[in-house]
Amino acid sequence: MLSLVQLRHPRHGRAAAAVEGASLRLLAFPSLYHLASHALARSLTLAEAAYAATTAETLPYDDIHAGDSPWRLLPSFDHPAEPARCLVSGTGLTHRQSAANRDAMHTVPSDKPTDSMLMYQWGVEGGRPASGSPGVSPEWFYKGSGAILRGHLDPLTVPTFASDGGEEAELAGVYLIGPDGSPRRLGFTAGNEFSDHVFEKKNYLYLASSKLRECAIGPELATGLDYGRIPGQAAILRRGAGLWSKPLLTGDAAMCHSLANMEHHHFKFPTHRRPGDVHIHFFGAGAFSFGDGVRLELGDVMEVSFEGLGRPLRNPLVVEDGAEQLVTVRPL
Repeated sequence: MLSLVQLRHPRHGRAAAAVEGASLRLLAFPSLYHLASHALARSLTLAEAAYAATTAETLPYDDIHAGDSPWRLLPSFDHPAEPARCLVSGTGLTHRQSAANRDAMHTVPSDKPTDSMLMYQWGVEGGRPASGSPGVSPEWFYKGSGAILRGHLDPLTVPTFASDGGEEAELAGVYLIGPDGSPRRLGFTAGNEFSDHVFEKKNYLYLASSKLRECAIGPELATGLDYGRIPGQAAILRRGAGLWSKPLLTGDAAMCHSLANMEHHHFKFPTHRRPGDVHIHFFGAGAFSFGDGVRLELGDVMEVSFEGLGRPLRNPLVVEDGAEQLVTVRPL
C-alpha cells in the first residue's frame, strides 16, 4: 500500500509526494491528477507510476502536518485546472447507525417506519447483489463541484444562511474517468463531509440543500487499501481539549451495500463517465457529534482518522459574520 499527498508552497506552487514515514518524497508531477493521467496513458497502476516518479527531494511531514511549514497540505485529490470537472457526491443510509441517527431526526409518532429506515432496510435486503448484477439503489446526494473541497487544517465554514454546521466523518472514494469513459478507482481517503444537520432536521426534504456545503478530504490518498474492515475515530476539540469522540467502523464489514453496488449506481449515469473528470464520493457516516447532542462552535476543531489512511484530517470551524444577504436576479 502506498499513501500520496498534494501540497502547495507560496513560491514553488503545487507538488505531489509519497509518504515515507516522517518524510514526504516529492514526485516529478505537480499534482496527483497529472500522475494518475500519466498512469492511465501508460497502462500503469497509480503506485507503479508514483514509484517511477520519485525524486531525491524530501520534506519533513511532521512540520507540514502540524502547520509549522510554508508547505500546506491540499485536498488529497482534485482537478487542478478545472474544479468544475470534479463532482463531489455521496451515498447515505449505508450504515445502521447513520440510519438510526436520521430516523431520530425525522421520527413522528407513528407505527410506520420512516422513509430513512425503509431505504436502509432496502439496502440490507438488496444492497449486496450476486456478482454481475445490480442491486437496489442507495440514497445519493450531490455536494458540489471541486470548488468546495478543502484540505487538512483548512477551515470549514458555516455560511450566514445556514442553521448549523457539523462534521460527518466518512471514507471517500477517489475516481478518475479514463479516456474510454471507464471509471478508475485511484484509492480511498479520509473525509469530513460536513453538513447542516439543524436545517435537515426541520424536514427531511431539506436534506439535499443541507449537503451543499464545503467539505474536506485528506491528508492522504491510500492506494491498495483493503476495503474489508476499516476502523476509525471522529473527535471534536474545543480550545485544545477533547470535547467529544466516537469510534467508527467503515468498509465492507460495516455497510449494507457492497462497494460494487454503490459504484454501479453512481457511475451508471453516462454524464458521470465523461473522460478526464474527477469524482470524490463519500460512502456514509456511522457516527457524528450532532447525533449525540453536540453543537459545534467557532474555533472547534473536527478530527477524522481511519486505520490505513495515515495521519488525521483536522479542520477548524469558522462561522461567517453578519446576516444573510438577499441574492437578487435581474433580467438581461
